[in-house]
Amino acid sequence: MKYSFFSAIILVFVMAACGINRQNHDRAEYANLVNPFIGTDYTGNTYPGAQAPFGMVQLSPDNGLPGWDRISGYFYPDSTIAGFSHTHLSGTGAGDLYDVSFMPVTLPCKRADEPLGIYSSFSHDDEEASAGYYRVKLKDYNIDVELTATERCGIQRYTFPGGKSAVYLNLKKALNWDYTKDSHIEILDSKTVQGYRMSEGWSRDQRVFFRTRFSKPFSSVHIDSSAIVRDGKRIGTANIVQFNFDTKKGEQIVVSTAISNVSMEGAEKNMKAEAPHDDFDKYLVAVKDAWNKELGAIEVEGDNKDDIVNFYTALYHSKLAPTIFSDVDGSYFGPDKKVHKADGWTNYGTFSLWDTFRAEHPLLTYTDPERVNDMVKSFIAFYEQNGRLPVWNLWGNETDMMIGYHAVPVIVDAYMKGIGDFDAEKALEACVASANIDSYRGIGLYKKLGYIPYNVKDKYNNENWSLSKTLEYAYDDYCIALMAQKMGNREIEDEFMERSKSYKNVFNPATGFMQPMDDKGIFMHDFNPEDYSEPICESNGWQYLWSVQQDVKGLITLLGGKDRFAAKLDSMFTLIPSQNKNLPIFSTGMIGQYAHGNEPSHHVIYLYNKVRQPWKSQKYVAQVMNSLYLNTPAGLCGNEDCGQMSAWYVFSAMGFYPLNPVSGEYEIGTPLFRRMKLHLANGNTFSVIANNLSKKNIYIQSVKVNGKPYDKSFITHSMIMDGDTVVFEMGEKDGEIWY
Repeated sequence: MKYSFFSAIILVFVMAACGINRQNHDRAEYANLVNPFIGTDYTGNTYPGAQAPFGMVQLSPDNGLPGWDRISGYFYPDSTIAGFSHTHLSGTGAGDLYDVSFMPVTLPCKRADEPLGIYSSFSHDDEEASAGYYRVKLKDYNIDVELTATERCGIQRYTFPGGKSAVYLNLKKALNWDYTKDSHIEILDSKTVQGYRMSEGWSRDQRVFFRTRFSKPFSSVHIDSSAIVRDGKRIGTANIVQFNFDTKKGEQIVVSTAISNVSMEGAEKNMKAEAPHDDFDKYLVAVKDAWNKELGAIEVEGDNKDDIVNFYTALYHSKLAPTIFSDVDGSYFGPDKKVHKADGWTNYGTFSLWDTFRAEHPLLTYTDPERVNDMVKSFIAFYEQNGRLPVWNLWGNETDMMIGYHAVPVIVDAYMKGIGDFDAEKALEACVASANIDSYRGIGLYKKLGYIPYNVKDKYNNENWSLSKTLEYAYDDYCIALMAQKMGNREIEDEFMERSKSYKNVFNPATGFMQPMDDKGIFMHDFNPEDYSEPICESNGWQYLWSVQQDVKGLITLLGGKDRFAAKLDSMFTLIPSQNKNLPIFSTGMIGQYAHGNEPSHHVIYLYNKVRQPWKSQKYVAQVMNSLYLNTPAGLCGNEDCGQMSAWYVFSAMGFYPLNPVSGEYEIGTPLFRRMKLHLANGNTFSVIANNLSKKNIYIQSVKVNGKPYDKSFITHSMIMDGDTVVFEMGEKDGEIWY
């Protein structure tokens, strides 16, 4: 990133000198403090391209080769670019999308064997990015490519060196889990085309319709069509389209593409509404303004430029997904394979709920409550069209990736906070129905036995993960009980509160761990909590022991009281994995057995607060923020997972974290900035001030709220919404127990 140190200093100076009011801070250039390259190396799996907040379009470069490192299409150590496509996933573990890929070239162009195909080399010295903008020079053609976006349109600007040039539109290209089933292209006039790409991968029936407009007429066009054959039968057509241009030195061509999941007519409507002109700079200014407004919801003050970049990049990453999924007229493709219309609200998709229920969705309740309301409406609509709430939906399809029914805590958190106008009765109905599908992933066994046995499988239970499912179902059931309680439905409350205690059934007092159990009620023999085994989802026994966010007091009792609980936590952070163990790819960011690179560990640091040892939470929170989030391409220690990895950082940097996402309580950690302001939709501003803060002074000595001493380990939702001011006195030594 071409980061301007002076821009950060100026921003900090303005904040410190005059205190940004709402009008002024909306105009601050937060977008230029974002480094989209963070997470594009190591295991972050992010993309650096251009996107509007929560946009349907994610216009970004693709290196052109498959593989785990290129799940998002782009891997920082690579040196090739083979196209700029309009759909990408932010930091997931599954490779899909990469739809409607364009590649500008001068002729003759460079080709390699598939899957790379037409490509160019590039250098990071000729590359830059910020929120809503990406630029790169294609070295082999001396073409500058710039990208920006509206919510449903991608805008590209190519600057050519002159001569015979072409732009390729590749509707055949597919990477990783994705494959092309069919494609279509229509030439409407010498500047306008439309078509579609149908594909299957993680999203089982993905339909992307598009309309593209060139700012200059193409002189000729060539369409290379080939049959797509699967299992010996032709299933569709693959199209690669070459648009030819005679260009002058320095001549620019703007390529605007609108997409839709409904129809080519839907894409046309999206283009007319969002990108009717060939004005790249206009759309760039608009998306920068949108990002400045989104990022300006939280204002931080500090002296360390990397901390500021990391913070606003994390906030940016937390607002890439979920993504808008309805056209400008409200139309969208549902999981029932029918077109529906969102009337007066926006439909959203790309819900990585196993990850994001923990921190990202609670964060959005403060920064984007109107969107949260629409997201809950999207869940309800998905339930009405599919018979259950989404688990991990993508482009109108349920992928069934990961486990739990974690749309439930998102709904319940919004309801408990009084957000929006969604139908609460219908939402509760959807929660209960999703929790009672006996044939789905062991739910029937869970209800019957109070746990899911590891030795019984069904068509949905082949991945096993029995222990993890038991614990996660128990948490979601607690959320249902909480909502039912507030709604006065005693029958549902009692039923699901009892189910929420199921975590106790898989606790083995002989080992002190949650332990897989068979259908006879016998714990798994030879259980080693360090092992990564089939009954535990992407984690081990150490990491899932603490997945009882709904009843920490009950877990403390199971472990023998606060002292033993604290000792067990100490072991969690100090027990180094055995040298002869090959850790799986999702166990990264390790501190002892704690794995910050994967979500089940994210709340564990804050559990020290519950046993009157808050300084240990403060120590480890500071360690993670300062060593595992860096202003470098390899600056994320694990998959970004559609915003959860970054939302942990945003909350923690503000000084608190939702240990139990639906509780309305936020455990205090240690702030990263000497001053933070959270500007709320109700007009109030919640502030955190950290006096005497430094990289050494990470320990809280005392707390005041609105000028009065405060003695609790947490702040509440009502304190945030009321615009309270929390003041921490910081020091270098462990603070006294202050609650």
